[in-house]
Parts: sequence; structure tokens; C-alpha cells
Amino acid sequence: MIEVAFFYDELVRQGTDFFTGIPDSLLKSFCAYLSDHTEERHHIIPANEGAAVALACGYHLATGKIPLVYMQNSGIGNAVNPLLSLADPQVYHIPLILLIGWRGEPGIKDEPQHLKQGEVTLALLEAMNIPYMILANTEGELSRQLTSAYQRIAQTKAPYALVVPKDTFAPYTLYKTLSSPGEMSREEAIEEILCSSDPGELFFSTTGMASRELCEVRDRFQMGHERDFLTVGSMGHASQIALAVALHKPDRLVTCLDGDGAALMHLGAMGIIGTRKVRNFRHILLNNGAHDSVGGQPTVALQIDLPAIAKACGYPGVYSVSTRAALAALAAAKLEGPTFIEVRVHKGARKDLGRPCLSPEENKYALMRVLKGHNP
Repeated sequence: MIEVAFFYDELVRQGTDFFTGIPDSLLKSFCAYLSDHTEERHHIIPANEGAAVALACGYHLATGKIPLVYMQNSGIGNAVNPLLSLADPQVYHIPLILLIGWRGEPGIKDEPQHLKQGEVTLALLEAMNIPYMILANTEGELSRQLTSAYQRIAQTKAPYALVVPKDTFAPYTLYKTLSSPGEMSREEAIEEILCSSDPGELFFSTTGMASRELCEVRDRFQMGHERDFLTVGSMGHASQIALAVALHKPDRLVTCLDGDGAALMHLGAMGIIGTRKVRNFRHILLNNGAHDSVGGQPTVALQIDLPAIAKACGYPGVYSVSTRAALAALAAAKLEGPTFIEVRVHKGARKDLGRPCLSPEENKYALMRVLKGHNP
């Protein structure tokens, strides 16, 4: 395994001193090290991977240096536009290092939402004419790889990708952590919401721990899973999936359980929800100010006023709570939507948190049967 301090020092030795991206589970040690050892203006966690590429391009314009953009391979989709229409040699010729966590690597066991992305990761880079190498897990070989990569960038003045397999980086624990508000954990908040809400309500949960916790709470209370859609991939899109269902099933109560990192990634979704005036829709945002599923790196969600944004977007009912009693009262209330409820929770999840018991396809068909009126 590679010590992240060694990797960081090698990058700095090559002239890279600006880092931006969206945290990833395979890169979480490196991301944590950046947060602990890099000046704030030299390390920015933006809303999404496309914004990270744009920030890196701006840094190169200002300094002439080679920045680094990190992401999970699922984030390549968000980054394609600026990589091809901004940084590409046929446009602005911007040199970048892309550090990409290889979830779903063929032959390595992983979750269903990562398998296709893992299969096509290298092919996507090839289709974009972005040269790459798979990062070695020994320090001597890694040094040689970085020297070769920077030599190639010096020749091409274009992006170059380092693809990171599982267990490449040695563990590193973030020590610069921000305090999280709220008396509840995210799982406790989900439990209170489910137990206080209409038993027939449909729930659409965001990527990461929230979906796993929703599944666990259902099991704990023997509620069944057929009224839930676990958005295990497509970070930031759960609210739009839920909105479309609410619009086309106006007799059904629909709730989106969102996360702060996911909501920030595609914040424009709130404008669409607010202007549609769909009365049977609740948007509950579980805000702990962190990318909790991938190492606890901070988001800006505790530094901005998300309820004020929701109000400006047109949600007629906007609330913010941080106690279990206040959440229970709101969850049980018959509010005309679209309603926005920010629930401030603290970071962290149980170590023994399980995985969904249904495959994504089984989850889909169980929900569709309920939507067609075949209630169990």
C-alpha cells in the first residue's frame, strides 16, 4: 500500500499544489490527508466533479501549474463536458492530473451500482483520448509512474488520468473535523420520519448511507420494502426521480430523503421542485455537513442557508429542525407540498450497518407493483 503522505509529497515535488474534487471511498485516505495538510485556497471540495474540472482549469490559467482533480469513476459522467469542451487539446489545452477511484473494477466484488461503471472506466478514458495508467501500490513504482505522467503532460498540455484500484492507499484518519449539529443520528431521524408518517407513503432515498439506513429501519419495524426506492447510484438525482412519481401519481404521498452532499451536487433540482407546486411531495434533507459515506469530508451545507434557498425556489412550506420531537411533529403533520424540511443530524453511522436485501431490479418491480395499485 501507498502512504498518502508519500503520494502527496511526490505530487508537490512534481509541481502540483492545488487539489479539488468529490471524495470517494477508495480515495478517502488521500482526501483526508488533503483536508489536514493543505491550505484552504489550495484544496476545494466543490458541488460536483464538473465544477472540480472547471476550478482546476481556472487555477491553471492563474498560475500555469498542473492541478489535480480527484473523483470516483462514477463522477466521470459529471466531468465529461468540461473535460471535452474546455480542457481538451482541441479547445484550451489545459493540463490536469485526474485521480480516479476505480469502483467496480472487473474481478473485484462491489455493489451493483458500480459494476457497469467499473467495466467501462478505462474505455471511457480511451473514448475521450485521455491517456491513463493504473496506479501501482509500491512507492518506487509509483514514483516512476508519476515521473512518466508528468513528462507526458509536459508534451501534450492535456489531462492525464491515474486510475486507483481498491486498497492502493494505506489508511489515514481525518483529524480536522467540524462539529455536527443536531441531537439525532441520520438513522434515528429516518426512524422517526418513518414511524411518524402515513404508512402508505412512498420514500425515495439518496445515495449512500441513507438508503442502507432506510432499509435497516424497515426491517427493524417489519414494515416491508415495497414502498421505497433506494437510489443507490446517480448521486444528486433522487429528488427528481421522486418528483416525477409525485407528479404522475397525485393520489400518493411521496417523500425524498436527501443528503446535503447530494442536494448540493445538483442544487438546481430545488428550483424545478419549487416551481412545480406538487402538493403530495416532501423533500426532507438530512444535513450533517459531510460526505459521510466516503470518509466524512466536509460540504458547505452548514455554512449556507438551505431553507432560505428552498423558500426562494418556491417551496410553500419550509422548515428546519434539529430535535426528535420537532421532527416527529413535522413528519406527522398534513402539510401541503412541496414541503422542504431540513433535519440537522450529526455525522457517523453504525459499523454493522447492513446492505439492501433486494437487488436494484427487485426493488424497482416491488415499487412499481405498489404504484399500479397492487398493495401487499
